[in-house]
Order: sequence, then C-alpha cells, then structure tokens
Amino acid sequence: MPSQITHRGRPTSVVLAIMLAAVAFAGCKRGEADEAKAAATPAPTTVGAENVVVVAQAELASGPALSGNLQAAQEAVVRAQVGGTVLATFVDEGSRVATGTLLARIDDRTIRDQYLSARSAVTSAQSAADVAQRNLERNERLAAAGAIADRDLETARTQNVAAQSQLADAKARLTLAEKQLADAQIRAPFSGIVSNRKVSGGDVVQPGGEMFTIVDPTSMRLEGSVPAAQLSAVKVGSPVAFSVSGYPDRAFTGKITRINPMADPSTGQVRVVVSIPNSGNNLVGGLFAEGRVASERRNALVAPTSAVDVTGIKPFVIRLKDGKVERVEVELGLRDEESERVEIKSGVSKGDTLFVGAARGISPGTPVRVSTPSDTPASKS
Repeated sequence: MPSQITHRGRPTSVVLAIMLAAVAFAGCKRGEADEAKAAATPAPTTVGAENVVVVAQAELASGPALSGNLQAAQEAVVRAQVGGTVLATFVDEGSRVATGTLLARIDDRTIRDQYLSARSAVTSAQSAADVAQRNLERNERLAAAGAIADRDLETARTQNVAAQSQLADAKARLTLAEKQLADAQIRAPFSGIVSNRKVSGGDVVQPGGEMFTIVDPTSMRLEGSVPAAQLSAVKVGSPVAFSVSGYPDRAFTGKITRINPMADPSTGQVRVVVSIPNSGNNLVGGLFAEGRVASERRNALVAPTSAVDVTGIKPFVIRLKDGKVERVEVELGLRDEESERVEIKSGVSKGDTLFVGAARGISPGTPVRVSTPSDTPASKS
C-alpha cells in the first residue's frame, strides 16, 4: 500500500513543477511586453502655466479707442479791455462765480473824466441841435410866406444838419466812454470756477492782457483721434466709455458731439470731440482719459487673440484635451482690440484649455502635462 501512494505522487509533483514553470515564464514575458510598451510611449511634455489660457464667457466691446486730456467744454480767458493799474481783485483760483460777478477793478479816474467830458459835450450838442432845428422850422415858415430868400433857408438847413451831426458824434463819444468805464470793472462772462488768476492789486495791465480764466465744470470734453479706416463705426451721438486717471475704479460715459470733416493727411487720423456730463464736478481739466467708442457690445465665449492662429486659410487654436494636444479650427466673431480678446463662435467650449506662446508649436497628439508652482525645481528642493 505505501508503495502505491509513492508511485502515484511522482506524476503529480512533476505536473505541479511544470505548471509553476509555465506561470513564471508567462510572467516574465508579460513584464517584458509592459516594459517594451512603456519604452515605446513618450513621456508627457511639461508646459508652464503661463502658456495656458482658458476659454471663458465674457462681455466684448468693439470700436475704435480714444485717448487724450480732459478739457472744460466752456472756458473763457478774461482779458483787460482798458489799460491801467489794478486797484483790487475780488476772487482767487478755485472761487465759484456767477454771471456778472465782479472779479477786479482797474483804475478808471482818467476814463471817468473822459466820460464826464463826453456827457457835457452831448448836453451842449443837444442844445445846439435843438436851436438849429427851431431856426430851420421858423425859416421854412418864413420862406413859405415869401419873407426870406431861398439862400437863407438853405443856410438854416445846412446849420441844422451840422448841429445834428455834432450831436450824433457827441453821443458816440459818450457811448465809448461809458463802455470804457464799464470795462474797468472786470466781470465773469458766465457762471463757473476761476481756474487761473494772472493779476493782483497794484499790477499794471495793458489792453488785451490776460487777467483770469473761467471754466464751467458742469460739462467736460475729450478730444481724440480715430483711424480713418474705423470712421464707419463712429457717429455723432455714439456712446463712449472711458476711464480717467485719478479714478481707477470708476467708469465714465460720454457722447460724440463733433466729427472733423477732414482727416489729417500725415497721420490718417480723424479728430472727434466727446462731450462728458460732469454735474457732480468729479472731473477736472487736464486729467488723462482713455476709452473706446462702444459701437458694438455682446456677451460671448472669448479667448485671447494670442491663442488664435489666423495665418492660414482658417483660424485655429491648439487645445489640450484628455492630456493630449489637438489642433481645432474655430470661427471668430467680434474682436476687442483694447482687451486683446476675440469672440469664438464655434470649435471650442467654455472651460477648454488653449495654448499660447511657444506651447502652440507642440505637435498634435503629443501628451502634455501642465506644471503648477509646486512642480518647479525650487519647490522640490
């Protein structure tokens, strides 16, 4: 009995040994195949986060850009109309004035003497003219009755004409003296703010000399230029959205009020004027403003213009999907030159990852891994 068991057990041991050898051999072959497959698959290319952008939903505006310095829409330089010594000034820079407010007074003693003389001359001329008129009327009655010669009537008429002319001349001189007397009182031409004062009490001014600058701060204007090629997008009344230095977190809106009918031949630019309401007096002249004419505005899928290749027949982007690079043709729409973004109508979806810069040169099908700050050598050390 024991001899049979021993005899039957030998084949069983051989079979087990053969099976173990086969499994080990198969494992070795599978390992070699996996190693060969891994060796054949290229390692992923690492791309920095600075070469990656994401398609997003945002608002785009299209229209020519404008920039320039703000100016008061109404501004006047008040100049001296008569010469003389400034007796006193009654306002300073920053003073708010109304129409007719007295700003300064020029010494008018000489002008007043001339005014009094002119008024006396008018009185005398008026008396002489009245006498000449009565003489003419009397002589006309006498001539009608045949009591005087015709030459006496003609003399009376000549004297009356001369007297009336002298009266007219005296009145003109009086009007001029009255104007000069009024001009010695310097007054504000309209309501506003004194932005500049050039004179003080005791200064001597000449006719035409600058004394004050008055501005109306309730309305400002921006003068800018647009390329002639974009003139079709600019119309009188078109809204203009812009930002102003000193107010980085505020947006302002104005309207185009004038468009120059002539383009600058040297630059190809057309001057436009934008009127800006300023009822709160927040804006002041001299501030730098920049914005754009809002000729078209919409909410759409957008991407940076640097992510789109437009050199070929059809525009395309390089997209990362499922860890691999692919080339995708897209349809473009509105372009926002200020923000350097473009609308993508078709080809990509919101949240898609696109490549910019040198990463756009990666061949389609290449596996790619986007690095994060923690992947940098400095963070690993």
